[in-house]
Amino acid sequence: MTATTAPRSLQELLDRVPRIVDHLFANPKGVLRAIVHSFPPDRIPLEFTNWRDEQRARRETVALLDQSFHMTNLWVRGRDAQRLVERLGTNRFRRFGPGKAKQFVACTPEGYVIGDNVLYCLSDSELLFVGGEPVLNWVEYHARTGGEEVEVERDPLWSQNATGRRTVYRFQIEGPRAPQLMAALHGRPLPELPFFHHMELTLAGLRVRVLRHSMAGVPGFELSGPWDEREALREAIREAGAAFGLQLVGSFAYLSSGGLESGWIPRPLPAIYTSPALRPYREWLPATGYEATGALGGSFYSEVVDDYYLTPFELGLGHLVAFDHDFIGREALERHARTTRRCKVTLVWHPEDVTRIVRSVVEPGTIARYLDLPWLHYASWQYDAVLDPHGNPIGLGLYAGYSANERAILTLAVIDHAWSEPGTEVILVWGEDGGGTRSRPWIDLHEPVSIRATVQPAPISAAARAYRTRTRST
Repeated sequence: MTATTAPRSLQELLDRVPRIVDHLFANPKGVLRAIVHSFPPDRIPLEFTNWRDEQRARRETVALLDQSFHMTNLWVRGRDAQRLVERLGTNRFRRFGPGKAKQFVACTPEGYVIGDNVLYCLSDSELLFVGGEPVLNWVEYHARTGGEEVEVERDPLWSQNATGRRTVYRFQIEGPRAPQLMAALHGRPLPELPFFHHMELTLAGLRVRVLRHSMAGVPGFELSGPWDEREALREAIREAGAAFGLQLVGSFAYLSSGGLESGWIPRPLPAIYTSPALRPYREWLPATGYEATGALGGSFYSEVVDDYYLTPFELGLGHLVAFDHDFIGREALERHARTTRRCKVTLVWHPEDVTRIVRSVVEPGTIARYLDLPWLHYASWQYDAVLDPHGNPIGLGLYAGYSANERAILTLAVIDHAWSEPGTEVILVWGEDGGGTRSRPWIDLHEPVSIRATVQPAPISAAARAYRTRTRST
């Protein structure tokens, strides 16, 4: 291989670059590019009306969110489909079967998170994964190399789909009036559907798979069906929804509200770059894939990529770890369960410090990193440093944005238990070390600033906390 030959795999890239952290920091991914990549603006605009009202609709009336473009679908079919997911997933599977779904969590042999996705059981021999690339790549690799008798079919997200169409559409209807809207579409009262269960129903004359699901702590349903029926169902939802105050949700409100308010951290760095056991996997992953071309950003910087790895217990996913079966990472997770010293919280930025950042762009002196509301992410994996009041590191801020429902800028963070009591004041560093010079022309020149933040629970939404308590299951 000559010096000018492009690396073919993630492992070849790792063997070539001095430090993978610096390579990932140098990958450009601005916030607008990320939104366009995930949500084609000719199909889903940034805003249908304005993102503040679109955020509020999920709590106050009913919202329609179009999930048809930004997530990949992966079907696993065959007699060993269940055996495969039990080997890869931390979850409990004893009562898992047709008509049920899970928030599936995958970890490395060292017990660090690769990612989490939604897993549907369609039949005893057919499963469907829906979500981000890291988990789907992991599942597909093991399906092709692990010896189980299974086949896989992949439906790439819109930006990677050369056909210009997808296999299925996917919508989310969510809000206090969602059940009434669904009943109107169904033409009669809905059958009982427990949380994270799914069934086929007839809505507006179309056969639709309906999953009982919610992000905001209010009633919610995920709808899916053949791609060619997408527009017909969408129009039917819009027409029926007018009577219930339906609000269409654009990409700004989609990205900035659901995860923040419900306490879900969607994109930890997949912990795959250093494990010796995963070298064959990295040799299988292409150098053009998400794991190689995604971008690191934020005020936290370490030369050691392992410092970016997180466990399920730190991410608030510990209830999805069941030590009742053998799976990849089980032994390590048993140790992490005893020794984890960090937990997930919500940080509420102090209004005075938010005002100070805004004032810096219109007054002489130091300019802070621009607040590009409502979604404050400018990298695939954004890690901001969290400090105690004395400046000592105590954790990482991982997902930030503005919530019109909470009237606050929020960060979902993983911090030391000693600082996790609600009401505790900590410091979040906003902006990058060196003022954006490490990775850079797409990051505005700035000075990092310290933001006072108050610790609150995750989810911050009281409704979401109560809902999770009632429905929590592995």
